Amino acid sequence: MTEAMVEALGQGGTSPEFTPREKLALQFAELMAVNHKHIDDDFFAALKQEFSAAQIIELGMLIGVFIGYGRLLSVLDLETSALTAEVRTELLEGNRL
Repeated sequence: MTEAMVEALGQGGTSPEFTPREKLALQFAELMAVNHKHIDDDFFAALKQEFSAAQIIELGMLIGVFIGYGRLLSVLDLETSALTAEVRTELLEGNRL
């Protein structure tokens, strides 16, 4: 991803930085994160226009992993840079959590 693409993530899928395929993947990620019950047959039909069944599964699995990782960071309060630096230092020194 380019820096411009990272900045464009906040534009809700309207940025010309992303291809239609990438926008669909981003929409899938957004729905999985905040409103997974609204992923319906029509949305899966749109996914199937751009992705194979295997790609949809892989994309969904990766989205799930990153959602879970983000939630773990949140509940462990590791989202702040100061605490992250502290944990990084401990790990580098060999002090496992």
